[in-house]
Amino acid sequence: MYKFNKLPLKIVIALNFALFALLMFINIYGLFQTLRPSSFEEHQLRFKSNDISLTHQEFLAAIKMVNGEGNVEFANRLTTTIAQGIAHIHWEKYEPEKFNQTVPIWENYILYLMGKLKVTPEYVRYHYSNPYKSIERGIGICGDASMLMSQILEEYNIPNKIVTIPGHVMVQAEFTDGKSLFDPDFGVILPESADYYAKNPEHIYTAYSDSGHSTHDDNFIINGFKKKHTYWNGIQHFITKKYYFEKFSYVMKWLLPVLMFIFGIVIWRKYLKDNSAHV
Repeated sequence: MYKFNKLPLKIVIALNFALFALLMFINIYGLFQTLRPSSFEEHQLRFKSNDISLTHQEFLAAIKMVNGEGNVEFANRLTTTIAQGIAHIHWEKYEPEKFNQTVPIWENYILYLMGKLKVTPEYVRYHYSNPYKSIERGIGICGDASMLMSQILEEYNIPNKIVTIPGHVMVQAEFTDGKSLFDPDFGVILPESADYYAKNPEHIYTAYSDSGHSTHDDNFIINGFKKKHTYWNGIQHFITKKYYFEKFSYVMKWLLPVLMFIFGIVIWRKYLKDNSAHV
């Protein structure tokens, strides 16, 4: 059987317990932090002062279906609610740490390391698959808003698909009387399906400018549908690997230090046993 040298083994044990204590401290500290930036300035937002008007708690309350509200009414209201609760920042102008786009170390040190090591660009500016993490952070772009809306619709058993066009993400929901397209990033509701707008992109007309956006946004969406649109069966299909890795990382951030502690105890007992045998 392999025999540890006493001095190196003591160092291994000490380092193991030190790392265990550090990771547990990080995790516990994170329980008292929030992903949401303390404030936003108008120049930081693409849609200016009307981009985010709901607090975290107001946002959580507003995503619930109310008594007597039908599926269509709920989806319509949810579109504008998400637009008011998720700030579309000018992400390209700021470092990803500024708005916690890189997951902070105290939130999840595994996702933090993935971002810092730049394993893939998706982890540098991270899009949460967990809808409540997106709500807590309160910032994002079209992908964040659409994944959030898709999951909330699923909670209420409203069939839906994520729809992508070049440079943009939306949600299509199915109701008893047809399908509608929703853009929760911009807060725009389009009453027909994605297939319909792919065949008739000009029918988008001034939907975006009528909602307070620029005519450039109308043209951007119209041109996107002229090129290509793709359906995704929920976020598991849309971001499959990252979806499951995120769940894994939130389990492992607690499990890893627990395993380290157990390992330390086992090695410490072995050290004591070997040491007593030589007395």
